[in-house]
Amino acid sequence: MLSRTQDRSARKAKSRRKGRGGVSGSKVTPYLFLLVPVVLLVVFTYIPVVNLFWYSVTSWDGLSPSKPFVGLTNYEDFFTRPELFRVFFVSLYYIGASVLQMGLALYFATILSFNTKFKNLFKGILFFPYLINGVAVSYIFLFFFQPGGTLDSVLGVVGIHNTLLWLGNPHIVNVSLAGASIWRFMGLNFVLFLGAIQSIPTDIYEAAELDGANRWHQFRYIIAPGIKPIISLTFILAIAGSLSAFELPFIMLDGANGSATFVIQTIKIAFQDNKVGLASAMAVVLLAIVLIITWVQRKLVPDEDVSLS
Repeated sequence: MLSRTQDRSARKAKSRRKGRGGVSGSKVTPYLFLLVPVVLLVVFTYIPVVNLFWYSVTSWDGLSPSKPFVGLTNYEDFFTRPELFRVFFVSLYYIGASVLQMGLALYFATILSFNTKFKNLFKGILFFPYLINGVAVSYIFLFFFQPGGTLDSVLGVVGIHNTLLWLGNPHIVNVSLAGASIWRFMGLNFVLFLGAIQSIPTDIYEAAELDGANRWHQFRYIIAPGIKPIISLTFILAIAGSLSAFELPFIMLDGANGSATFVIQTIKIAFQDNKVGLASAMAVVLLAIVLIITWVQRKLVPDEDVSLS
């Protein structure tokens, strides 16, 4: 009787072990965890992208149930109509501002990564603009740049009274908006650079100081190579953000005085002119440009294993 009970218990234990460590269970479990995010990714990302490509070869107005196929006509319209293509030149202001923004962020992140008085206060000051809502930032700079506003008052204090129309002059309006963009987004680059710099072991700095390296040498031979992947990532994000600038020029000026960016122009064509097909073609072109720039950047500055030890 005792032997029969032991045999039954051994069979049950063997069955439980087989259930827990079975081949089918171990292979299926990871896919179950991936199922929901993959479904969400396909539904909300890849299917809309496929629809975008389809809309770009139609003359759909956004309302009609029919979507007549027109081939590459929308792409031809975009590249042959100067009023559509010249919005790219506006993006050059924001690309230039992004380069300056990255330089300033890297400078401040390097300075505040060392022992500096009130460095936590300065970190908060630099990052705070990024926390402000885009609408609030737009209204802040709307009053800042208006005639007789904050900027004109500050310039008047130092003796400059003949000021410009910062938002009314088509020749400088994009410079003003790009400057506001630097103020708002520099905090994000600053935090990324600061986190990367602080991840470098401190004993490397100590060894460099013992060898007589000054701050510039530490930046040139330790910090810059050590945060190269973050610089590369930030560059890609900056270019993509510059090409898709929207909030500040739209809220402050609605794209007037030559401040219309690529995204503003696309939205107006889609929802004011009811040319969703043409707007989709513009979005596809923007996507292609970002992918090409990213590919070129990856070819010119490939990721490499960094070893500072």
